[in-house]
Amino acid sequence: MSSHGANPVNRSAGSPFSPLIQLIDDDEAVRDALSLLIGTVGLRVQPWSDPQAFMQGFDRQAIGAIVLDVRMPGISGLTVLETLVSQGVDQPVIMLTGHGTVDMCRRAFKSGAAEFLEKPVNDEHLLEALQNAVRQHVKSRERNKTDRQAQERFAQLSEREREVLGLIVAGLTNKEIGRALEVSPRTVETHRANLFAKLEAESLAQLIRRFAGLVENNP
Repeated sequence: MSSHGANPVNRSAGSPFSPLIQLIDDDEAVRDALSLLIGTVGLRVQPWSDPQAFMQGFDRQAIGAIVLDVRMPGISGLTVLETLVSQGVDQPVIMLTGHGTVDMCRRAFKSGAAEFLEKPVNDEHLLEALQNAVRQHVKSRERNKTDRQAQERFAQLSEREREVLGLIVAGLTNKEIGRALEVSPRTVETHRANLFAKLEAESLAQLIRRFAGLVENNP
């Protein structure tokens, strides 16, 4: 059985910036075959024979996905999946099994699996599932980054600017906001300009889309 290692093994022509697929299977022949297959679409592969070593050593920050065998000695793939989810790992997980049952499939999806495929796995189905999973992961990371940036910008607003933002989100005009806050429309315009600058919003629609939820959660 080949060494699982703790550093990514580039089994493909993908660049160091291409998505990284974690491949966990105790069968060396399966690892080698799937590593070659996954590499054909430009994805990097990190093979692991030991699920415990994988959980301790894999790169949780990398963009990519996890291919996980269900039946392995010592710990089942479903247990690994549930552990990953409980630890907040956001990389999509594709489960593989040679002896699938409806109950097993249901449990995998209920536990958070992105896909459940039976061995011998269809090459096209696996590659399609992996590419979908990577796209999903990229979107998820981008959304989380945008959410974090929005929270950081919102935190920089003064109490009055938050009040103005809340009234903008509620659909009030500058005159209506001025009356509600007992300030002049020109003062409202100044607050509004400061809001757009601090929140780096390019339009009213963008302002509302990104910050309406924060306004509601921070009354």
